[in-house]
Amino acid sequence: MSSLPENEFSRDERRTMLTLARSVILSALTGTTAKLPEPEPACFSLRRGVFVTIHVHRKLRGCIGVIEGREPLRDTIAHCAESAAFRDSRFSALRPDEVGGLQIEISILSELAPLTPDQVEIGRHGLFITSAHRHGLLLPQVAVEHHLSREEFLEETCRKAGLPDDAWKRTDAQLYGFTCEIFQEERSDAAGE
Repeated sequence: MSSLPENEFSRDERRTMLTLARSVILSALTGTTAKLPEPEPACFSLRRGVFVTIHVHRKLRGCIGVIEGREPLRDTIAHCAESAAFRDSRFSALRPDEVGGLQIEISILSELAPLTPDQVEIGRHGLFITSAHRHGLLLPQVAVEHHLSREEFLEETCRKAGLPDDAWKRTDAQLYGFTCEIFQEERSDAAGE
Protein backbone atom coordinates (compact mmCIF):
# COMPACT_ATOMS: atom_id res chain seq x y z
CA MET A 1 0.00 0.00 0.00
CA SER A 2 1.41 3.40 -0.94
CA SER A 3 1.69 5.97 1.79
CA LEU A 4 2.84 9.48 2.30
CA PRO A 5 6.40 9.81 3.47
CA GLU A 6 6.57 10.79 7.10
CA ASN A 7 6.67 14.59 7.32
CA GLU A 8 6.34 15.20 3.60
CA PHE A 9 5.54 18.82 4.42
CA SER A 10 7.97 21.16 6.15
CA ARG A 11 7.12 22.92 9.39
CA ASP A 12 6.63 26.16 7.44
CA GLU A 13 4.33 24.49 4.89
CA ARG A 14 2.26 22.97 7.69
CA ARG A 15 2.00 26.32 9.46
CA THR A 16 0.99 28.01 6.18
CA MET A 17 -1.77 25.44 5.56
CA LEU A 18 -3.08 25.93 9.12
CA THR A 19 -2.90 29.72 8.72
CA LEU A 20 -4.92 29.46 5.50
CA ALA A 21 -7.59 27.32 7.20
CA ARG A 22 -7.87 29.76 10.13
CA SER A 23 -7.97 32.78 7.80
CA VAL A 24 -10.82 31.25 5.79
CA ILE A 25 -12.84 30.51 8.93
CA LEU A 26 -12.28 33.97 10.45
CA SER A 27 -13.10 35.65 7.13
CA ALA A 28 -16.38 33.76 6.92
CA LEU A 29 -17.25 34.89 10.46
CA THR A 30 -16.46 38.54 9.74
CA GLY A 31 -17.66 38.72 6.13
CA THR A 32 -14.22 39.72 4.86
CA THR A 33 -12.01 38.20 2.18
CA ALA A 34 -9.49 35.61 3.36
CA LYS A 35 -5.85 36.59 2.98
CA LEU A 36 -3.85 33.99 1.11
CA PRO A 37 -0.30 33.48 2.34
CA GLU A 38 2.38 35.08 0.17
CA PRO A 39 4.49 33.85 -1.32
CA GLU A 40 2.28 30.86 -1.93
CA PRO A 41 4.14 27.63 -1.12
CA ALA A 42 4.62 25.07 -3.90
CA CYS A 43 2.66 22.47 -1.88
CA PHE A 44 -0.53 24.48 -2.47
CA SER A 45 -0.61 23.24 -6.08
CA LEU A 46 -0.63 19.52 -5.08
CA ARG A 47 -3.86 17.57 -5.38
CA ARG A 48 -4.59 15.43 -2.33
CA GLY A 49 -7.45 14.22 -0.21
CA VAL A 50 -7.81 16.45 2.87
CA PHE A 51 -9.82 16.51 6.07
CA VAL A 52 -10.02 19.59 8.28
CA THR A 53 -11.06 18.99 11.88
CA ILE A 54 -11.91 21.79 14.25
CA HIS A 55 -12.10 21.64 18.02
CA VAL A 56 -13.35 24.31 20.40
CA HIS A 57 -11.91 23.99 23.89
CA ARG A 58 -10.70 20.49 22.90
CA LYS A 59 -14.19 19.27 21.94
CA LEU A 60 -14.92 18.18 18.38
CA ARG A 61 -16.80 20.95 16.60
CA GLY A 62 -16.60 19.84 12.97
CA CYS A 63 -14.76 17.60 10.51
CA ILE A 64 -15.19 17.75 6.76
CA GLY A 65 -13.01 16.47 3.97
CA VAL A 66 -12.59 14.97 0.57
CA ILE A 67 -11.10 11.58 -0.20
CA GLU A 68 -9.49 12.53 -3.51
CA GLY A 69 -7.84 15.80 -4.37
CA ARG A 70 -9.55 17.13 -7.46
CA GLU A 71 -8.54 20.74 -6.79
CA PRO A 72 -5.23 22.25 -5.72
CA LEU A 73 -4.48 21.78 -2.02
CA ARG A 74 -4.98 25.51 -1.39
CA ASP A 75 -8.60 25.34 -2.59
CA THR A 76 -9.32 22.00 -0.95
CA ILE A 77 -8.10 23.20 2.46
CA ALA A 78 -10.11 26.42 2.14
CA HIS A 79 -13.35 24.60 1.23
CA CYS A 80 -12.91 21.93 3.90
CA ALA A 81 -12.06 24.46 6.63
CA GLU A 82 -15.13 26.56 5.91
CA SER A 83 -17.35 23.48 5.70
CA ALA A 84 -15.98 22.02 8.95
CA ALA A 85 -16.69 25.27 10.77
CA PHE A 86 -20.11 26.04 9.33
CA ARG A 87 -21.62 23.07 7.45
CA ASP A 88 -20.94 19.88 9.41
CA SER A 89 -24.53 18.69 9.90
CA ARG A 90 -23.67 17.16 13.28
CA PHE A 91 -22.98 20.58 14.81
CA SER A 92 -24.32 24.12 14.77
CA ALA A 93 -22.24 26.68 12.88
CA LEU A 94 -19.18 28.07 14.64
CA ARG A 95 -19.95 31.31 16.51
CA PRO A 96 -17.65 34.33 16.92
CA ASP A 97 -17.51 33.80 20.69
CA GLU A 98 -15.95 30.35 20.12
CA VAL A 99 -12.91 31.62 18.20
CA GLY A 100 -10.80 31.96 21.37
CA GLY A 101 -11.00 28.19 21.93
CA LEU A 102 -10.68 27.19 18.27
CA GLN A 103 -7.97 24.72 17.30
CA ILE A 104 -7.54 23.41 13.74
CA GLU A 105 -6.15 20.06 12.60
CA ILE A 106 -5.41 19.07 9.00
CA SER A 107 -5.06 15.51 7.70
CA ILE A 108 -3.51 15.06 4.25
CA LEU A 109 -4.44 11.66 2.81
CA SER A 110 -2.44 9.22 0.73
CA GLU A 111 -4.18 7.48 -2.15
CA LEU A 112 -6.66 4.75 -1.24
CA ALA A 113 -5.39 1.20 -1.66
CA PRO A 114 -7.20 -2.14 -1.24
CA LEU A 115 -6.64 -3.56 2.23
CA THR A 116 -7.61 -6.82 3.89
CA PRO A 117 -8.93 -6.70 7.47
CA ASP A 118 -5.84 -8.45 8.82
CA GLN A 119 -3.60 -5.76 7.25
CA VAL A 120 -5.23 -2.92 9.22
CA GLU A 121 -2.74 -1.27 11.56
CA ILE A 122 -4.27 0.84 14.33
CA GLY A 123 -2.69 4.29 14.39
CA ARG A 124 -1.34 3.96 10.85
CA HIS A 125 -4.31 3.28 8.58
CA GLY A 126 -7.51 5.15 8.00
CA LEU A 127 -10.32 3.06 6.56
CA PHE A 128 -12.80 3.48 3.73
CA ILE A 129 -15.50 0.89 3.11
CA THR A 130 -18.03 0.70 0.34
CA SER A 131 -20.89 -1.75 -0.10
CA ALA A 132 -24.43 -1.61 -1.50
CA HIS A 133 -24.00 2.00 -2.70
CA ARG A 134 -23.00 3.12 0.79
CA HIS A 135 -19.60 4.22 1.94
CA GLY A 136 -17.92 5.41 5.09
CA LEU A 137 -14.51 6.70 6.09
CA LEU A 138 -12.69 7.04 9.40
CA LEU A 139 -9.32 8.75 9.82
CA PRO A 140 -6.47 6.86 11.52
CA GLN A 141 -6.60 9.03 14.62
CA VAL A 142 -10.20 7.92 15.37
CA ALA A 143 -9.07 4.42 16.33
CA VAL A 144 -6.32 5.79 18.57
CA GLU A 145 -8.43 8.47 20.26
CA HIS A 146 -11.21 5.98 21.04
CA HIS A 147 -8.90 3.06 21.94
CA LEU A 148 -10.46 0.81 19.30
CA SER A 149 -9.26 -2.66 18.46
CA ARG A 150 -8.88 -3.62 14.79
CA GLU A 151 -12.30 -5.29 14.76
CA GLU A 152 -13.95 -2.33 16.54
CA PHE A 153 -12.38 0.06 14.03
CA LEU A 154 -13.75 -2.01 11.14
CA GLU A 155 -17.19 -2.07 12.80
CA GLU A 156 -17.18 1.69 13.41
CA THR A 157 -16.26 2.31 9.77
CA CYS A 158 -19.23 0.15 8.74
CA ARG A 159 -21.52 2.13 11.08
CA LYS A 160 -20.24 5.38 9.55
CA ALA A 161 -21.35 4.00 6.17
CA GLY A 162 -24.78 3.08 7.52
CA LEU A 163 -23.97 -0.61 7.10
CA PRO A 164 -24.33 -3.47 9.59
CA ASP A 165 -21.35 -3.78 11.95
CA ASP A 166 -20.13 -6.95 10.25
CA ALA A 167 -20.41 -5.69 6.67
CA TRP A 168 -16.59 -5.71 6.41
CA LYS A 169 -16.77 -9.54 6.42
CA ARG A 170 -19.04 -9.67 3.36
CA THR A 171 -17.68 -10.52 -0.06
CA ASP A 172 -19.47 -7.58 -1.69
CA ALA A 173 -17.78 -5.05 0.63
CA GLN A 174 -14.66 -3.31 -0.59
CA LEU A 175 -12.20 -2.19 2.07
CA TYR A 176 -9.50 0.40 1.41
CA GLY A 177 -6.81 1.84 3.59
CA PHE A 178 -4.85 5.06 3.53
CA THR A 179 -2.32 6.89 5.65
CA CYS A 180 -2.34 10.53 6.70
CA GLU A 181 0.07 13.27 7.53
CA ILE A 182 -1.67 14.92 10.46
CA PHE A 183 -0.78 18.27 11.98
CA GLN A 184 -2.53 20.82 14.14
CA GLU A 185 -2.12 24.27 15.51
CA GLU A 186 0.02 24.51 18.58
CA ARG A 187 -1.89 25.91 21.52
CA SER A 188 -0.08 29.28 21.25
CA ASP A 189 -0.89 29.46 17.50
CA ALA A 190 -4.56 28.67 18.11
CA ALA A 191 -4.92 31.27 20.87
CA GLY A 192 -3.10 34.10 19.14
CA GLU A 193 -5.26 36.15 16.84
